Amino acid sequence: MRTYVFSLCIALFSIPSSAGGLKDLEKFLTEAKAGSASFVQTVTAPVRAGEATGRSKTSRGSFAFMRPDRFRFDYTKPFEQTIVADGKTLWLYDHDLNQVTSRAQSQALGSTPAALVASAATLAKLAEVFEFADEPDDKGLTWVRATPRQGDGQLKSVRLAFAQGELAVLDMEDSFGQRSTIRFEGFRTLPSLPAAQFQFNPPAGADVLKQ
Repeated sequence: MRTYVFSLCIALFSIPSSAGGLKDLEKFLTEAKAGSASFVQTVTAPVRAGEATGRSKTSRGSFAFMRPDRFRFDYTKPFEQTIVADGKTLWLYDHDLNQVTSRAQSQALGSTPAALVASAATLAKLAEVFEFADEPDDKGLTWVRATPRQGDGQLKSVRLAFAQGELAVLDMEDSFGQRSTIRFEGFRTLPSLPAAQFQFNPPAGADVLKQ
């Protein structure tokens, strides 16, 4: 579970005319310079033999981002975990283990959900790494699917949903059939956020691992 959360955060050929979810994504990229929300994340394992549904685990926390290259996830339940991208380094802090993992941000993003939500500024930029396709609206939400152009990574596809132009859902599937759905609550788009919110200093005594 913890490794999967980290991999999500570390995780278009020609663009069709914007409509539906794709239009909302384009607007979100160009107009939402910063934002914050609370979230509920459900990770569901592939169905095993003899099971009707895959086993699932639910986490809760808060999320914030500021373009072009900063974001933060603070998981609070069922365990505390902090993920911070400060523009140069991607940090993962496991509170229970008192362990910090760091990785160069330029190597960690790319075709990841974080790139879709917080890092890229235009659809044209994302066209280098993703293929996009509108999906049918459902229950007041507009949907768009993003598929990495390179199919050799862990991420298989991401579906994004928007409610009245605000990001509502990230629905991700990896190459092993594991699914992670993040539902945002109280999403607020803002002109900016304090830069200090995206700074991270390893706590005293924590083990620091570099990747």
